[in-house]
Amino acid sequence: MEVVGMSRVQLALNVDDLDAAVEFYSALFNAEPAKRKPGYANFAVAEPPLKLVLIENPGKGGSINHLGVEVESSEQVHGEIGRLTERGLLTQEEINTTCCFATQDKVWVTGPNSERWEVYTVLADTEEFGTSPSLLVDDEPTNGSVCCGGTAAANAGTPTAEACC
Repeated sequence: MEVVGMSRVQLALNVDDLDAAVEFYSALFNAEPAKRKPGYANFAVAEPPLKLVLIENPGKGGSINHLGVEVESSEQVHGEIGRLTERGLLTQEEINTTCCFATQDKVWVTGPNSERWEVYTVLADTEEFGTSPSLLVDDEPTNGSVCCGGTAAANAGTPTAEACC
């Protein structure tokens, strides 16, 4: 992906036990979480440049939740919307949306094996996990979806396997 100004790649993982995962990744990357909420943690790893997101989802541990690229500004997100559209990719935009304890601007694309990628920027931290508009996940609308195609469980503040960042 050739995008000027990219700050880091994001890897969002489902984990069975958030405390155990935080302990492991803190040791692996020699870093503490930048943000920690019930069922959720993220690391802003300096070396290698990585945004690691952990979403507690018992029974789904060890699987990829979604992938992403964190950029520095909304202008870069909008530039990516244009670039991805020009390349023929179907984009799903979420502008000024609250997701994963942050207000964000983002654009989603789906890879050839149904892997979900987001290009996003964080505008502000929030105390709410958040909700986002209905998105297509596996070509089906997710009525009342939560944060990037999740389920109603996230409304209670508990991230789900389909949640984001």
